[in-house]
Amino acid sequence: MRLSGKTAVITGGSRGLGRAIAERYLQEGARVVCAARNPYDIKEVLDLAPGRCAYVPVDVTSDESVTALMDEAVERFGGIDILVANAGVSRDGRVDRLPVADWQDMVTTNLTGVFLCTRAAVPHLERSGAGRIVNVSSSMATRVAIGAAGYCATKAAVEMFTKVSAIELAPRGILVNSLAPGILDEGMGRQLTGNDRIWSRYKTRLALGRPGHADEAADAAVFLAGPESCYVNGHVLEVNGGLLWS
Repeated sequence: MRLSGKTAVITGGSRGLGRAIAERYLQEGARVVCAARNPYDIKEVLDLAPGRCAYVPVDVTSDESVTALMDEAVERFGGIDILVANAGVSRDGRVDRLPVADWQDMVTTNLTGVFLCTRAAVPHLERSGAGRIVNVSSSMATRVAIGAAGYCATKAAVEMFTKVSAIELAPRGILVNSLAPGILDEGMGRQLTGNDRIWSRYKTRLALGRPGHADEAADAAVFLAGPESCYVNGHVLEVNGGLLWS
């Protein structure tokens, strides 16, 4: 129960990796606010820990919506100790064909969303005395993927934002780190592993010969939010099974 007594806000927390992190945080004793545009089948998560989990709708691209999310989390559970900025989108397209609307969607969700959540959470995390921010990035932040310029660029920006935030917020008792998953069998990764033609090319790049499980990345998110990482700050933790990329 490494997170017992802690309250975590997880954006994009109703499915995929965000949901897996929410479930692991609940298992570790935390109170969890799953925030997302859509609830999907969130009742299954709520039923895991009645009274310790709540769903709150949010649009991470809206300053007002994000501020309301943090206020509701505090009203429900008395404070915020952990922010997991996980909400993100991916839009495929080479740079000469990528629609401007798709580019802007990735920038506002993947990057501006992290900024807005961080800014809104800081006053509450500071009162915690042991505040943690975990920004979810991707192994593609540091690797070239044809047709994924927007996603790669925004995730690279998230990692630099994490490092700057870590320096600025450390005097306020807030640690900021980034979790960078590789290819998982959940969320966006499931689309890749479910396409035999594409997966046949990508699976040879994995040293372990398989995609990662969402639970394996969620375990790393527990570490970054828990007491064992009390001297880890401004770090990008890759969980990719040994991802080989040319």
